[in-house]
Amino acid sequence: MLIVMNDALEKCGRDAASTDLRTETRRRQYLDALGITRWEPRQAVDASPMEVTGTPPGFTAPAIVPAGPVGLEHPSNVALDSRDWAELEAAVRSCTKCSLHATRTQTVFGVGHRRAQWMFIGEAPGGDEDRQGEPFVGRAGQLLNAILFAIGLKREEVYIANVLKCRPPGNRDPQPEEVIQCEPYLLRQIELIKPRLIVALGRHAAHSLLKTEVPLGKLRGQRLSYHGTPLIVTYHPAYLLRNPADKRKVWDDLCLAKTVMAAMPDPGREKS
Repeated sequence: MLIVMNDALEKCGRDAASTDLRTETRRRQYLDALGITRWEPRQAVDASPMEVTGTPPGFTAPAIVPAGPVGLEHPSNVALDSRDWAELEAAVRSCTKCSLHATRTQTVFGVGHRRAQWMFIGEAPGGDEDRQGEPFVGRAGQLLNAILFAIGLKREEVYIANVLKCRPPGNRDPQPEEVIQCEPYLLRQIELIKPRLIVALGRHAAHSLLKTEVPLGKLRGQRLSYHGTPLIVTYHPAYLLRNPADKRKVWDDLCLAKTVMAAMPDPGREKS
């Protein structure tokens, strides 16, 4: 009987190792398809918060939001900070605060693990997202899924949202008034999730969160801070579809994000 159990345990171990090998092989295939060199963890990472240093001539440092509780200060959003997930989702679904409600098919709230350690924030839904009610489901979403897998993450393990919850007509850029009206919903999502790290996808997401007009290219490559939560800025996957040569830059940004995450102490919290 003991021999049979040992044989079974050894078989389980071999099966698990085989599964791990297949997953790693598939991950490497994704990296090769993306034209990206594989990430390896660095030694002796400095875990201390980074501000904008080594500023090049003529560069104005971004205005970093100070650490502290996320505030929902817009006068039209009083009591929003007390809403739970169901109430918040209902509020988004019925929102008519800006003109986008008149042209949307449906709102696009967000998707993923509601206690995720990683949170990815884009700018606004596109046509596919407007039809399906889920962020990043079109070609840009497929590319995001591939990049997540390449760095060892699954879509269901992270949380994905947008600054705007409604599609701008013709996929135009978000307007300032639309961001003002919609941003408190995103802030409440961040409060509820409490991610350990935020990745801003694209300039509109970065500018909305950091309250700066500094070009995205100058925000990249740094550990920024959003109300005390580390924030990394990178290009939007839709941009990569138009500029595939810059996939390497996004890979470098996500390697930095992994390095920052690895350097942070494990909170030991349980996901629910």
